[in-house]
Amino acid sequence: GTLIAGMPVVQTNIQTGVVSMVQRLNSMYLFDGLKRVPAEKASMGDIVAMSGLESISIGDTVCAPEAPEALPFVSISEPTVTMTFSVNNSPFAGREGDFVTSRHLRARLFRELQTDVSLRVNETDSPDAFEVRGRGELHLSILIENMRRQGYEFQVSKPQVLYKEIDGKQCEPIERMVADVPQAYAGAVIEKIGRRRGVLESMHGLDRVRLEFLIPSRGLFGYRSEFMTDTRGEGVMSAVFERYEPVKGDIPHRSVGALVCFEDGESTSYGLFYAQERGTLFIGPQVKVYKGMICGQNARPDDLVVNVCKQKHVTNMRNASASEDSMRLVSVHPLTLEECLEFIDDDELLEITPKTLRMRKRELSHEQRARDAHRAKA
Repeated sequence: GTLIAGMPVVQTNIQTGVVSMVQRLNSMYLFDGLKRVPAEKASMGDIVAMSGLESISIGDTVCAPEAPEALPFVSISEPTVTMTFSVNNSPFAGREGDFVTSRHLRARLFRELQTDVSLRVNETDSPDAFEVRGRGELHLSILIENMRRQGYEFQVSKPQVLYKEIDGKQCEPIERMVADVPQAYAGAVIEKIGRRRGVLESMHGLDRVRLEFLIPSRGLFGYRSEFMTDTRGEGVMSAVFERYEPVKGDIPHRSVGALVCFEDGESTSYGLFYAQERGTLFIGPQVKVYKGMICGQNARPDDLVVNVCKQKHVTNMRNASASEDSMRLVSVHPLTLEECLEFIDDDELLEITPKTLRMRKRELSHEQRARDAHRAKA
């Protein structure tokens, strides 16, 4: 068919079968690369932008009034991963974001449904929290990053896969992952995917090797950044949903605990110097922190509360070896968004603002967490 600027048209949808009233196509633009070029006529195969149509949605077909025939809707794979988006309730809430209320968060998430057909947003028992389902960790992390850049401030929970019960067995989503890597790094990729319950399906190529795996969706959580490190930035990977299969078993997630801030304040080199003996630091000096915020990774399985705001007591004794100048910090490892989503546990949240990513405990009080842990063991 052909579209001509100014012609009368109707719109219909194969799912609803509703045909709109006759409308007039005011103007059209053809896409030339990233530019829009005004056009009077468009035919099959052209990508166009048009004006004059009211309340058009994804899946609608624009037709001539005398032949309103809807095109079949493209099948979209169902979501496989879910997260909870909620209003930021940390001690630093509202300091850095432009849109911080539940009304802002709800409007932004439901507006995303108009352009993202694979996203699902459900309201929860709490008016400040929303369940968001997507087609993978990357899908949801892109949404989070876009909202962050637009000035939204909120917090998210650990990503969880959506299980299904098929023939009486609990099944999980399996994805087909394809990786193109240099030959020298193929072994490291195969080893890491094997630990994440992935199965190598095929391998071919000489200088650059193409690897195909079937891997559980939860096995890909946080792997993309690890993949880029293992391949020195030369690898390319993609993953697409394949099918549901019985649960593959446990996947190593986090065998270590977290270093948790003891009090509100600003981190100091003195406090961090002694905290780094306990594990890996995620923050440097002169960073504002609050009680219950995660500032590093503990070398042991349990969480450890550390005082990174500790000040050095001033005396009138001269001791060059104990001076703060001689305290050298081991390199700090700030985490990216994907690394944060992989690191947080069920009892933790990721606070997202336009300027900062902060991991924290759901329950900020150390005493209350200890009481809850004791009650759970009883």
